[in-house]
Amino acid sequence: MLFKKLWRTMGLYKAQFISMIIMIALGIGVFIGFNMEWVSIEENTNSFFEETGFADYRIVSETGFDKDDLKKVEKLDGIDKASRYMTVNAEVKQREGDSVALTVTENQDVSGCLLISGQAYDAHSKNGIWLSDKYAAVNEIQLNDELTLVYKNLEFKGKVLGLVKSGEHMICVRDETQLMPDYTTFGFAYISPAMYEDVVGTDFYPQINVISDLGKKEFSERVDKAFGETMMVLTKDETISYAEAQGEAEEGKTMGSVLPVLFLLIAVLTMVTTMHRLTAKEKTQIGTLKALGFKDKRILRHYSSYALMIALIGSALGLGLGYGIAWMVMNPDGMMGTYMDMPRWNLSLPWFCVAILIAIIVVLTLIGFLSVRKMLWGTAADALRPYTPKKMKRMLIERTGLWNKFGFGTQWNLRDIMRHKSRTLMSLIGIVGCMLIIVCAMGMQDTMDAYLDLYYDGATNYASRIYLAEDATMAQREALTEKYKGDWSASVSVQMGEKAISLDIYDVENDKVRFLDEDTNYIDLKDDGAYLCMRMADEFGLKVGDEFTISPYGSDDTYTLKVAGFDRSVSENIVILPEYADELGIPYTMDSIYTDTEKADIAADDAIQTVQSKQAIIDSFDTFIDLMNMMIVILIVAAIVLGVVVLYNLGVMSYTERYREMATLKVVGFKDKKIGRLLIAQNMWTTLVGILLGLPAGIYTLNYMINALATEYEMKMVVGPMTYCISIVLTFGVSLVVSLMVARKSKKVDMVEALKGAE
Repeated sequence: MLFKKLWRTMGLYKAQFISMIIMIALGIGVFIGFNMEWVSIEENTNSFFEETGFADYRIVSETGFDKDDLKKVEKLDGIDKASRYMTVNAEVKQREGDSVALTVTENQDVSGCLLISGQAYDAHSKNGIWLSDKYAAVNEIQLNDELTLVYKNLEFKGKVLGLVKSGEHMICVRDETQLMPDYTTFGFAYISPAMYEDVVGTDFYPQINVISDLGKKEFSERVDKAFGETMMVLTKDETISYAEAQGEAEEGKTMGSVLPVLFLLIAVLTMVTTMHRLTAKEKTQIGTLKALGFKDKRILRHYSSYALMIALIGSALGLGLGYGIAWMVMNPDGMMGTYMDMPRWNLSLPWFCVAILIAIIVVLTLIGFLSVRKMLWGTAADALRPYTPKKMKRMLIERTGLWNKFGFGTQWNLRDIMRHKSRTLMSLIGIVGCMLIIVCAMGMQDTMDAYLDLYYDGATNYASRIYLAEDATMAQREALTEKYKGDWSASVSVQMGEKAISLDIYDVENDKVRFLDEDTNYIDLKDDGAYLCMRMADEFGLKVGDEFTISPYGSDDTYTLKVAGFDRSVSENIVILPEYADELGIPYTMDSIYTDTEKADIAADDAIQTVQSKQAIIDSFDTFIDLMNMMIVILIVAAIVLGVVVLYNLGVMSYTERYREMATLKVVGFKDKKIGRLLIAQNMWTTLVGILLGLPAGIYTLNYMINALATEYEMKMVVGPMTYCISIVLTFGVSLVVSLMVARKSKKVDMVEALKGAE
């Protein structure tokens, strides 16, 4: 009997049950989807790093390492594996303007590559090239195609024997200033030590890569002792691929702890309110069951099963939705697939999501249990009495002269709001949540767009960047600078404390490269100090006027610099002018030229290693932005659905609770339109208050997310006027549509039936 009643009741209140299922599915889906993303990134990248032997440390020397040096490292305590290693940017002769990170490792267990297709890597092959499969696919390069890679007038000729991926080049960019991979012009290639030594005629290796569990301080001390001098040691945290992978996981963790939690919280709170109201409406049914002799335990199990059904169906749908959201981000054509060159993306459901899923089912079932238990405390006769609105004391405002100046509708709505505070509060939470999510999603887009405008249309005020060959003479470098009327830069690897960073010397006479301060204004660089990126200033606790010391690698010299200011930067660096470098006596060599000349108009020259087009980088990043915009659309749609479901659910509950009141109004002559306007007016008041609360809440949440998510790019929150307008219009629109849907129900009020049994 009760089983049949279960389905009849769910059919009777199908709108409420469906809306609750949607809410639970949405809350669980968004929570699981966002948290699956960062866990999957962390697990997949760490697995890939381990599979390809990603190095924990890199020992770097300009003079190079021979086999005896390698043995010194291998003999150290705490060293698992070590390999001499080299990676340099080499031109692709068959493709003008293209270059690859030409890579050699003596031991494939350290910084090796993973075969995707073709022949396995052969350390003794003198004519084999193992090429990035993504670069090959984009440029239609096939297995067994001939390639010639040129570096310092040395030609490495061979056939493409295999297509590979590599942890070292998982994020394949020329340098830290390139925000996104551009496989149309840049990839990576592995060659064997045999080919390298055969072409070069020596076994010069500038790096030894090491796998070790030692801490950096202990590792560096042992290396310095073994070599008898201070060596440049870089941790895996100081490499682009590893740092970006960890950064994406941390950013995903932050994202998963803000908006998804809000979705879940609103869903659960709405469930509490709705189940309470539904069981209140079932009060006479509960009394009837009790009068018929059904035990309290059985009645409790029956009504708990409503909540259990909602929880199970909503959780199942939410789990599927979560997998869909995660796959949208993680698939090869998604955001992460575009950014990170991974062999596979396996979605991982984290244990805490399973725990939350179980907890949600238990909590929702408990909500159903508690909602009906209170009604079973009295006798069957008490339970048989229909639900009546609770009596309330006069409000404070009713005791003032202001109250009589209000119209009937205002008075009626104010009394209803105060009588049903929990329902009103939930309506506010739903509206605030909807507003907050829309502001965050659109504000994130505004911030990213503004940042890219500042970076690409402002700071990078050039068309092409010319990378100079290492063996180019100073006369050649200066001639190219003059020919293309460009600005130039030089980079020096230095140590600051225990941190390896780049000291960048910029000549900015022609205004081709500009720098932004904390307020995103352009900095007028002075020649009496250094400009640090903001996160370095925070890390070292430096302020303007402070002094700090650096030491170039490969030298025992130290230099003391004064802080002249701070800049927003995509990389951890120090910026100075050539005049200041010359004053301090810091040695440097010009390595890049920034010019307005388009890449196609830059003639081939022995002094030019490669040319990077700014537009190509913008195009590759636009792909990423398009994918991010897809996620923003998903969040906005989810926010709208959430708002509709919450407000509709609570609106129907409000309609049910005020059924007799509306019947009374009809009896005294109120028309359906007038009653409908009363209902709409209350929702509009609530919406207005919700928007006023939701706007600052959204801005605060967005600012928190920007600070947590964008530390590596040092973005500043930007929210455009259209974001405010669209957020307000969408939220008002959602509320108005729901209000109209509920208001239409006033036409169905049966005056006689509603007033039967009124107490």
